[in-house]
Amino acid sequence: MSTRKYQPRRNRTTAAAISFILGAVGGQRFYLRQRGPAFFMIFMLIATSFKIAPIFFIFGIFEAVRFLSMSDQEFDRRYNRYSSKNRKDDYLEQRRERQVQKSRNRTSTRTRREKRASTPTRSSALKANPFKNSGIKKYKDYDLEGAIEDFAQGLSINPNDIALHFNIACAYSMTEIKDKAYYHLSKAVEFGFKDFERIKTKDDLAFVRIQPEFDEFEANGFKLGARSESQPSKASQEQSDEELVITDDVLLSQLNKLAELRKKGLLSTEEFNLERKKLLRR
Repeated sequence: MSTRKYQPRRNRTTAAAISFILGAVGGQRFYLRQRGPAFFMIFMLIATSFKIAPIFFIFGIFEAVRFLSMSDQEFDRRYNRYSSKNRKDDYLEQRRERQVQKSRNRTSTRTRREKRASTPTRSSALKANPFKNSGIKKYKDYDLEGAIEDFAQGLSINPNDIALHFNIACAYSMTEIKDKAYYHLSKAVEFGFKDFERIKTKDDLAFVRIQPEFDEFEANGFKLGARSESQPSKASQEQSDEELVITDDVLLSQLNKLAELRKKGLLSTEEFNLERKKLLRR
């Protein structure tokens, strides 16, 4: 623990006045508690029979000007470093800074806790709906029927999942079941999907875009009209299933062959994607 004695604060203007009047004999040094330089100046004056007094006088004027040109903060930093007032001011300032920092830390910690409590993590979301992850894996492997089944089961757990509606719409588009593709695209937009450019450019939705009703669908904000808000009727659903049996046997077989050729290294990724696009656009 420091035993330094804290002394009264010195004034900048007073130091300048003393330096101007008594600068030749080191008066300002005594005032600023710099006894060593003060006694040295007196010793030099006596040793030289006051011959250098004019030099010390000029030096005193110079120091007076220097004191007056300083800011109060700079003067305090140099000459009031150990004054009792500065000690108190520093203590209060540091105390305020610590209090502000503690308040910020508490607010930040509380905000992070609230955010973690209100926002489920990706791992917890996948555990709550495992069909979402499995459906995406099957979709990437072009197991479209399996992907549709998993996406449908995922929607039975969370009917408002935007990604599931969009992904199953893509899968229905690739299997050329347009009614269901339109229905789930509309649901995705209804629940908050905003990337409309993706609907207009994604290759997997090419079949949906070539349909005559797509222009009306787009003009309606990518939502179905009043008559199409519900899912397709049972009759149209059965008809679509029949078309799926007729068309998907050929399409899926061709897609599976392309996938096998890619796995064997007989097709590059670019060639595979090009051939897949050709098949989907037929």
